[in-house]
Amino acid sequence: MPADDLNPGLHGAETDATYDRAGFGATVPRGSRPALIVVDLTRGFTEPGFPSGTDLTAEVTATAELVRTARWNGIPVIYTAISYTPSEADGDAIAWLRKAPGMRSLREGSAAVSLDPRLERLDNDHLVLKKGASAFHGTGLPALLSALGTDTAVVCGATTSGCVRATTVDAVQCGFNTLVVRQACGDRAGGPHEAALFDLHAKYADVVDLPDALDYLKQKGPM
Repeated sequence: MPADDLNPGLHGAETDATYDRAGFGATVPRGSRPALIVVDLTRGFTEPGFPSGTDLTAEVTATAELVRTARWNGIPVIYTAISYTPSEADGDAIAWLRKAPGMRSLREGSAAVSLDPRLERLDNDHLVLKKGASAFHGTGLPALLSALGTDTAVVCGATTSGCVRATTVDAVQCGFNTLVVRQACGDRAGGPHEAALFDLHAKYADVVDLPDALDYLKQKGPM
């Protein structure tokens, strides 16, 4: 997807010229061993009744299609979730919670950290629990992807400007070609969502539409 197609309101001719001169926006190679990483589509993010949540019905529906297609083609599905122990949620040890105290409601065992019920986690799906924005920081995700033989990360989830962005940047820094599925990513506000997609597409990943991602997963199951 060309950067111009993301949101022309975010940039103009001067921005495009600056990015072109810097050499941003090349197409990401797509390997033969993808893994689907579903970032934080727990109830605390996908339902507006929770302090940290918003209505992500469309994004969850798109993700469910990605999950079904990945499973049908033998591609690993990895869910992530933020989950804090009582001492972590109530204490001062985690720096992120000083800046974003609303995340303290994401306590282990609570409804907020349970997977959105419109998604299904099977026994052979993986779950990575994390304490910060990136699914790679301080978790076993890099080792898991290496053990699975993954060469390409397909990322979706919430929020686009937060955990999706952080996970995507770290996926690239860990050596994985990365695709971000536009219709399967959601945020609390349109501006941060579009800005994050624009920046990710320019510098780190290919932001692709759902049909493109589905076609890729159908063609690139494990060898």
